[in-house]
Amino acid sequence: MSTQPSTPRSPSYTAFGLKAEAEPLAPGLHIVATPIGNLRDISFRALATLAAADAVLAEDTRTSKTLLAHYGISTPLLPYHEHNAALMRPKVLAKLREGGRLALISDAGTPLVSDPGYKLVADVVAEGLPVTGIPGPSAVLAALVLAGLPTDRFFFEGFLPPKAAARRGRLTELAAIPGTLVFFESPRRLAEMLGDAAAVLGARPAAVARELTKYYENVRRGSLAELASHYDSEEEARGEIVVIIGPPGAEELAPAGDVIDERLRAALADVSLKEAVAQVAAQTGQPRRKIYARALELTREEP
Repeated sequence: MSTQPSTPRSPSYTAFGLKAEAEPLAPGLHIVATPIGNLRDISFRALATLAAADAVLAEDTRTSKTLLAHYGISTPLLPYHEHNAALMRPKVLAKLREGGRLALISDAGTPLVSDPGYKLVADVVAEGLPVTGIPGPSAVLAALVLAGLPTDRFFFEGFLPPKAAARRGRLTELAAIPGTLVFFESPRRLAEMLGDAAAVLGARPAAVARELTKYYENVRRGSLAELASHYDSEEEARGEIVVIIGPPGAEELAPAGDVIDERLRAALADVSLKEAVAQVAAQTGQPRRKIYARALELTREEP
């Protein structure tokens, strides 16, 4: 893996029209958060790290080239993504063993969050090589603080399965988590995802955050059903999307018998007894055998 440019370069960056020399960088892998939209959302430390590194490992060099050029940084860019990660990791590790100084970035935001950097960091740590984090922008946190929902405890799921059955199954597994849920979603699946979430999670409050920090930034809040209806009737949502769903209410965590019965009847109308039991057990946190026994009673009571 060559990280040496053909001509000498200046380890510097330009910000606010002023050129600054970057201080020498310590050996190791430096994980650098980059803007999720607005190029001004980057720290001086991140700029200095990118300028002083031997090379920058980027998920998409075309996207990252724009960022580096904006700040006058001439550090070589090397591709590191899910399709070449297995081939690149040994080369990166070899460079780090030699005392190399490498920066890792993603297309946008904080690396390792829904991108392929995790295995590289795990291997670097396993070899006892130095790893440094340069914190900064994150779509997860940006959406969470704008949603108007509880932030004291949250669970980041990333992307749900694309198929409806698998998506509902995973939502059922997540239903009993006592915290706010955070998802990424594609524009073309947003309405379906919100509809499935409403069916599985009920009338929870939620927010859809789009194009965060960009010119067309938008946050829409409402119940899951309201949001599903809006995005089903509107033109397809565009841009990068984060969906925030509020935590279960007290009645969901410790449901009364009539609540369990109501959920079982609703589930039994759409799916098999086995699937209904699994859904309601996940939603309520109650033992599956208890839910199964009640489901059998309800089926016997039906005329």
